[in-house]
Amino acid sequence: MLRIWARQARVAPGHEIVEMGLVKLYRVTGKPEYLSTAKFFLEERGKYKGYDPKSPDAWRNGSYWQDHKPVVDQREAEGHAVRAEYLYSAMADVAALTGDQKLLAAVDSIWQNMVGKKLYVTGGTGAVPGGERFGGNYELPNTTAYNETCASVANVYWNQRMFQLHGDSKYVDVLEKVLYNGLISGVGLDGKSFFYSNAMQIKNSTSFPQTEPQRAGWFDCSCCPTNMARLMPSLPGYVYAQKGQDVYANLFISGTTDLKVNNKAVRITQQHNYPWQGNLKFTISPAATTDFNLLVRLPGWARNEAVPSDLYRFATTSDQKVTITVNGKPVQYTTRQGYAVLPRKWRRGDVVEVKLPMDVRQVVANPKVQDNLGRVALQRGPVVYCAEWKDNNGKASNLIVPAATSFTTNYQPEVLNGIMQLQATVPAVQIDAANNSISTTRQTLTAIPYYAWANRGKGEMVVWFPQQITDVDLVSRQPKEVTVGK
Repeated sequence: MLRIWARQARVAPGHEIVEMGLVKLYRVTGKPEYLSTAKFFLEERGKYKGYDPKSPDAWRNGSYWQDHKPVVDQREAEGHAVRAEYLYSAMADVAALTGDQKLLAAVDSIWQNMVGKKLYVTGGTGAVPGGERFGGNYELPNTTAYNETCASVANVYWNQRMFQLHGDSKYVDVLEKVLYNGLISGVGLDGKSFFYSNAMQIKNSTSFPQTEPQRAGWFDCSCCPTNMARLMPSLPGYVYAQKGQDVYANLFISGTTDLKVNNKAVRITQQHNYPWQGNLKFTISPAATTDFNLLVRLPGWARNEAVPSDLYRFATTSDQKVTITVNGKPVQYTTRQGYAVLPRKWRRGDVVEVKLPMDVRQVVANPKVQDNLGRVALQRGPVVYCAEWKDNNGKASNLIVPAATSFTTNYQPEVLNGIMQLQATVPAVQIDAANNSISTTRQTLTAIPYYAWANRGKGEMVVWFPQQITDVDLVSRQPKEVTVGK
């Protein structure tokens, strides 16, 4: 019936998710009509006739719901970010199941455009409030960033499917960035307050013209809270993957999983305190001695790669290396698509230990990202940090992080449900309004994980720090307030 309706109306679904559902039905039932219907809906896109890409309101037309050209001809992430990433998830699904090379080329190009030109350092997507949409290439503003929580959910789904399609760790690198930063920031530490959008900077502690300086209990458009509730139970399915003799360890989350390799039961247990510490421990317990390859993801950030593109890079190169031992003995390993490959006859109780470097790194953006010129972000392991008013004398926008800044780390179990806190002594700009003067003083900068901001009231927050006083923005801009869920 859906196919008949779409053919008669000559219109594709306005909010792409039915395609993902149809693919799931095909996987569960094996009925080819579900897969062919998903493919049909993809192929119906691009028949909108009134689209003018040169119009300033072009996004209001076909591109808003990715209907401006056939999907096989699309090459950039465009339009409403949530709708788009659901569509791209379905494109990856159908390309994987049908071998459609044109569809594969399209979704690969769109992914590279998103990761190379339209991804926030926190993993957020959808920069522009008007239309909740992707902006132009390198259009990644901070004070007006939108970054809908639902877009982060969709981005996780998309990258999981891209990994399943290609078996490359770069997709899990992006998925991990989203998970630990721009996605879980969408829910408060109380578990019952939510961000619809996820800001990159809050300025002016006396008025809040920006989108959402604190989480709300609910929304008239309640997609984000319910999407979070849908995603969280699915996380165990992203920790491991398997293809024949290869068992992939993708995410580092303490717990136990049971799977079968060569028709033999294998139990894998992870024990560690990731992401605060980089010492990972895997205990392999097959029911009987079993040959297989354990592939442990070597995170891009542990290999001096901030993201799998030139959109962001670490300001300096670390010489620390990932080390791996098996049963306490160092092992040499080969790498494949970002994984350490450990082939072995595994016996009950074999222990693999991986040590990841956990330096505090300064991140710089591609110079084409105008809003971040002369600025740095802070990252430790997979976690991106921010400074919040609560820890920094009531302000955050006046803090400067010079290139040579050295940070200390301290685990604070009583702060924000337990966090690794960063601290450094840095210059801070002080304005003396009475004497009409500006000066700098030295003070302690305290940074917290981005996901934990806005849990202690309203106030300034910043992710991108100026490196020099000339880059400090002392003027509180007043961007137009944005209503969420439109």
